[in-house]
This record gives sequence, structure tokens and C-alpha cells, in this order.
Amino acid sequence: MKIVILDAYAANPGDLSWDEFAALGDLTVYDRTAQEDAAARIGDAEVVFINKVRLTDEIFAACPNLKLVSILATGYNIVDLAAAKRRGITVCNVPGYSTRAVVQMTFALLLEICQQVGLHSGAVHTGRWQTCPDFCFWDRPLIELDGKTMGIVGYGAIGSAVGTVAQALGMKLLVTARHEKPVPEGARFVSLPELLAQSDVVSLHCPQTAENARMIDAGALAQMKDGAILLNTARGGLLDEQAVADALRSGKLLAAGMDVVSAEPIRADNPLLTAPNCFLTPHIAWAPLETRRRLQAISAENLRAFLAGKPQNVVNP
Repeated sequence: MKIVILDAYAANPGDLSWDEFAALGDLTVYDRTAQEDAAARIGDAEVVFINKVRLTDEIFAACPNLKLVSILATGYNIVDLAAAKRRGITVCNVPGYSTRAVVQMTFALLLEICQQVGLHSGAVHTGRWQTCPDFCFWDRPLIELDGKTMGIVGYGAIGSAVGTVAQALGMKLLVTARHEKPVPEGARFVSLPELLAQSDVVSLHCPQTAENARMIDAGALAQMKDGAILLNTARGGLLDEQAVADALRSGKLLAAGMDVVSAEPIRADNPLLTAPNCFLTPHIAWAPLETRRRLQAISAENLRAFLAGKPQNVVNP
């Protein structure tokens, strides 16, 4: 069994091992693969693991031995699922491995906005506290979340877990999604316009589709409270980034926390880079060591299950 990993570095930059995969076949690991090299590198392999490399029908046609595509992630829009199914290729993903880590990043962004930890730590380290005439100081207003309203857009595993933490912090909870779902006591399921109008914090946790691309645009932002906070740990394409940058400059938005942008790596001309009060991290919500170790373990189990004739986490049944 020939196994190829096309873009291994993001999931394992050297702090984990691929030995579990090597034990299952003849393994070749590439840290990164240019899109145009994908077919040649897969070659006559039966199994390929990918993270962000796109697999098209043309690539499948050039790799007739391919039997399994296993994605080192949850999202699977990078694979032509219909083409894979036509050619008898099973496609698997890794659902749920990063839920807690994404929740953690969501609140890391929110708490940084509310508490300004980095700003004030920097001020202390430059001597400001030593020379302060009072026992404390703060350079920006600090925000208490208790009693504020959190609006969650998308209510799957991550959205619901974010809601649990928000309620633990004393926040009121509004939820919207494509289909109405049960919500915990004290929460309300509402329409998107109502959520935008009533929320102090809006946090995005829905998959990106053709229907919701750039859903947070100038019109949606105009519906939001003045001085609201916007968080996005889902997909960058959910935002009209220029409209968000404009809302930050005008003060319509107090702040934004983003772990994702529309084109990654971020481009030099992305308007969020120069917008005030915009906290950006480089798509690392999924990247804690424990989270990536879980990703690898489930991915290896995907391969073992396939070899046993009982494929799991199949996204093109």
C-alpha cells in the first residue's frame, strides 16, 4: 500500500511523528506541495492525505490507483467529491477534533479585546507601572462580559460549545442557523437580523457556502449595535473584509477578532491589516499540540478502518 502525504508541515512541523502512518504502508511525506505538482507526487499511490491541496477530477484521472483521500482537517470543499465518487474513490475527513481548541481561540480573541492583556503587559514591561503614581492604570477601557449578549451564527458542535462558555461568563445568548435547533435554557433561537440587532458580540461558527459568502457585509454591519464586537474563527469568506474594515474605522464596530481571512496566507493588501482594533491570528485555532495529535490519531484510524473494509468519516457516501 503506497501512502502519500502532500502537505504535512502545517499538521506536523516536527513536534509529532508520522510513524503510525508508516506502519500501515509505504509512506512518502512532503512538507508542502504546489498545486501543479499534486498529480505527479500522488503517482501510483493508493492513499493520499491532504490538508489544503485541492484534488480535482483531472488529478484523479492522472492517478488511477487512488482509492482513498483522507483530509487532515474537517472541511472538505478542496476535493471534487462527485468526481471522486464516480471513480470509486472514498473521501474521509476528521470531524470534531478541534472543537475545544476553536472555542478556546474564540474566547482568547474576545478576552484580549475586553481585557487588553497584551497592551498592558507591554506597558508594564516598558516601566509604566514602576513610575505610575497610583497602584494601577489602564490605557483603554476594559469590558465586563457579564450581562452582555452573545450572538452565535451557526450552532453545530463549536457554536453550541461557545454558547456554553458564554453563558458561564454570565452572557445572554442568541442563536441563529440554517435550521432551527434546540437551545439551552435562557437562550433564544432568532433570525439573523434580530441577532445582529441585539448582540453585543457576534461570533461566526458556520461553514462557508455559496449562499452565505460575504454574509457580513455593509448591510449586515449596519444592522448591528454601535460598538459591537465581531469574531470569526470559522471561514474568512463569510465577511466582506472591506466593509468590516470600514466599520472598524468608523467606530460602528468597537473591535474585531479574526483567526481566518478570505485568502490565506493573508495578502499585503487585505484591508483588515490596517483597520483599527482588529486582532488577527494566522489560522491557529486548530493548532495546539494536543489538537493536532488528536487529528493525526483519527486520520490514522481512518486509514485502518478503510483497510479493514469499514471506512469511517466518509463525506462522499
